[in-house]
Parts: sequence; structure tokens; C-alpha cells
Amino acid sequence: MSVFRSGLLVLTAPLSALSLRLVPILASASRIVEDTLYIHLQPGLSLTGSSQPRSTYVPATPEVYSLINKLYVDADAHSHLDVRVLLTNIRNQNLTPQSLSSVQNLSHPPEVILTDFQTSDGGQYNPVKQRLERYATSCYSCRPNLISVLLYPEYEPMMDQSELPPWEPDLDGGALRSYSDVVVGGTFDRLHNAHKILLSVCCLLAENRLLVGVSDKDLLENKMLKELIQPYEQRVEKLCEFLVDVKPSLRYDIVPLVDPYGPSITDPDLECIVVSEETRKGGVAVNKKRLENGLSELALHEILLVKDPGHGENEEEKISSSTIRQRLLGTLLQPPQKDPALPSRPYVIGLTGGTGSGKSSIARYLECLGAFLIDVDKLGHEAYAPGGPAYEQVAEEFGEDILNEDGTINRKTLGAKVFGNQERLKSLTDIMWPVIAKMTKRQLNEAAAQGKAVCVLDVAVLLEAGWTDMVHEVWMASVPEQEALRRIMARDGLSDEAARNRLQSQLSNSQRVKQSHVVLCTLWEPEATQKQVEKAWALLQQRIGQD
Repeated sequence: MSVFRSGLLVLTAPLSALSLRLVPILASASRIVEDTLYIHLQPGLSLTGSSQPRSTYVPATPEVYSLINKLYVDADAHSHLDVRVLLTNIRNQNLTPQSLSSVQNLSHPPEVILTDFQTSDGGQYNPVKQRLERYATSCYSCRPNLISVLLYPEYEPMMDQSELPPWEPDLDGGALRSYSDVVVGGTFDRLHNAHKILLSVCCLLAENRLLVGVSDKDLLENKMLKELIQPYEQRVEKLCEFLVDVKPSLRYDIVPLVDPYGPSITDPDLECIVVSEETRKGGVAVNKKRLENGLSELALHEILLVKDPGHGENEEEKISSSTIRQRLLGTLLQPPQKDPALPSRPYVIGLTGGTGSGKSSIARYLECLGAFLIDVDKLGHEAYAPGGPAYEQVAEEFGEDILNEDGTINRKTLGAKVFGNQERLKSLTDIMWPVIAKMTKRQLNEAAAQGKAVCVLDVAVLLEAGWTDMVHEVWMASVPEQEALRRIMARDGLSDEAARNRLQSQLSNSQRVKQSHVVLCTLWEPEATQKQVEKAWALLQQRIGQD
């Protein structure tokens, strides 16, 4: 079976029977579609007979919401799939029915249409397949020459669909209550299936407008691996694309959140706020502020958190963006640019990171895995040791008072002269950096002569010195600022203020991430760091074609 980038899965089984079949159906679909999979719930849709099948309305009941929830939860097992359950035909009873005859434009037009519909007919010109193709093109924007696939009997249904009674909605639990204007907030980083469940219930509850607050700036400060959070504009783009795909009839207002409340406490048209178990207190706080502002309270609609059965050590139990960011550690975040002037062997990794980041421990792990390690920071010390290539020039520039009794340069005294003085610091780096670069290139040549496959340059100032032209990839060691402060104070006996000044004199984690191809974090126990490095090393071997 060919693999298609995008597909539309039309599910026709009664909802009660469908919930038992989702796992094998999604597994079958995941082998055919590699990227975006739209899912259209059409319980009871018949693809036999002479008449053209038409979309029907499905009431927004708790049963329907539970199935949508299960669809996204089960889809999480197929990480390559971007699943989007279409809500265009799922309507609340408060809304006036509208025609479903217009064609919906999807952001990724389906290249293949799939269905769980069971039929004994076979062959390329199966009339069921032909009706399915016509149905898809009449409802959705599809690629020319659409291909149809009948998943039955691939997914091995638990019962014959022909033996099931006609589907009728379960209205015993009543329809979900709807509201004119609904509000929800979140970071929405790397839109995942738990986000999609949250947004889907918002779309089911909203009749006219959904107001979405997207966390930005100060609200991101305490997030895990905040430097890996997608830019605000990128998060909003993905959010808009998903919402317009699943329910284009709604009006969407997406605004940046720079405080915990945003417009939720000032907008008089809002009627409902959607929260999770974790954010319920925030919803209560919103209502308190609304009352203070003379506005009516919002209905609180709470959804359950979605458990992540595959979560690892140090990862959250729920499906979360922070877990996704943790899983990015050690992977290639952006492809390196090939420099024709840089020899292909040895393949050079420039390992950088701020003070207290754990860079040296990562370098040792890489050396144990087989990398040829060049400690560039150590070369710097050798450069201004007595007899070193920069010794006399540094002593002449900064005076004899920086020398110890034995003639060595006192690093603390030298540091005091340049720290906080950009002009003096530049005088030092203008002397040191060209010298260190020559020493580093000499060692790289020695590594090449020895036939070394991979070299790691352990160098704190890789980016500041502009030495990226010596490396194929930039790898970065990182820890949150508070952890770096704690380490610096414990290691060097510095005060909190002195440690902060040292960190602020360096590039920030965010600045380094923008120029890095691989990011590693040493926040957790050494074993966790080692696993990250081993993953990064294995992926590197695949990239450079080495067994």
C-alpha cells in the first residue's frame, strides 16, 4: 500500500461499536497516512445503493464528546500522525441546522480517503469505493484523482456491521449545553492531542465565538525548557490552522496572554470558560475578578487531564508540551548548513554552554562514546601560561600586577580588570581568541591525521568568538537559570548577586538555542544526562553514515 501525506477517514459504524474498534482502525490508517489524518464521524452512513450518500448531523452529546476524546487518546500511539476530528456536522440542539452541501476547504487537502465501512464487494471498481470518492469530493477539498481505501477487513472488526441495528444518537445524557462566546487559555506549544481535546470541547460548546488566550512573555518564564517553546507567532499559526479545519463556522479571536487573566475578566460577551483539573483554580479566580469588575460569572466547564501511558522518568504523567520538549533533547532541532570549505572528516561538534550548564560532563560522556575531545577552554589556559603564545602580550597589555610570584597570570586579578568593562574585555579577547583558534585548528589537523571520525570542541565561547566556521554542528548544554545560579554559588563560593552578574555577562540560553542544532539539559540526575547524550550520539551516527 502506498503512503500518502494526508488523508480523510470516514467512520460509519455506530458510535457504541466504533469505540471498540478505534485502536485497530487507527493502526491501519497510520500505515497509509504519514502526516495529517482528518476524521469525519458519520455513524450510520450507507455507501451502498444507488443514491449519493450525504452528510448528516450528529448531536453534540456526551457520548460524541467521549468518542472524540478517545480518538485523540488512541491516536497518541501514532506520533507521526496529526489527527484532526472534523466537527462540521456535530451540532448543538440550540443551533439552527444549515446546509452541509458546501465544500469545506481543508488546509491539507486529502490525497486518500479511508473508511471503516464493511462490504463484501471487492475489486478495483468496487461501487462502494466509487461512492466514497464522490462523497469525499462533494464534501471536502481533495486532491485530483483521489484514491479510496476500504480498511475492512484490515482492521479485523469485532462484529459484522451488517448485524448492527441502525445508529441512533444516545440522548439519555442530554446534549452538551452551548454558549454564544467561550474562552480558553494555554501555552499551546507544539499542538498535541490533549490540546486538541481541549479545543474540540471548546468548539462544541461555542455557538458563535471562541476566544483563545495564548501565553507569552512573563507567563513562559517558569515553563520547563522554556527556550524550546515555539515562538508565539508559530504557535498561533498552528492553532488557527487546526481550529479553522475542525470547525470553520466559528469566529476565532486569538490574543496574547501576558498575565493570568487577559480579556477573560473584561469581555462582557463571554459566557463560559473551559478549564482542566489543573487550571480550575484559575477559572475560579477569573470569576472573582469578573465580579469585581461588575461582570457576570462564567460557566466553568472542566475537562479531565489526558494520561500519557508512555511517559518516562522525569516526564509528566499527562500528555504535555513540556514532555514533548524533553523528548526533543538530543535530537536535531534544525539541519546544519553544509560548508564546502569545511572538510567532511573529522565531523566536528562544537559543544557550548554557559557556566554551570554541565558542559564538561557532557563532553566526558561524548569522549567515552568515541569522540576525540578537544578542550578548547584548557587551550586558553595554556595560551597565557608562561611561555605560551599569548603570555607576553597579555602581561604587557594588562600590567605586571596580574602576575603571581612564580610569573603565572593570576586569573582572578585579570578577570577583575576585564569584568564589567567591555573595552578591556575586548582587548583581552582580541589577543586570546586568534591564538586559541590557531591552537584548536592544529589539534583538529592532528585528529584528522589520526583518522578520527568525530571531534568535539568543548568551548564556552564558541558562539561569541565566531568559531562556528570550524564545526559542522553546534551542540548546547543548558540548565534553567536558577539551577545554574545554585551550581555557581556552590562551586565558586559566590554570592547570589555575583553569580547573577556572571550569568548576565554571557549569552542567554535563548540566544544559544537559536544558533544550536542539538540541545542537551543536565537538570536531572547524571543517568538522565547520559541517556540524552547516548541518544544524540546514535542520531549523529545515522546522520554521518557511520555504523
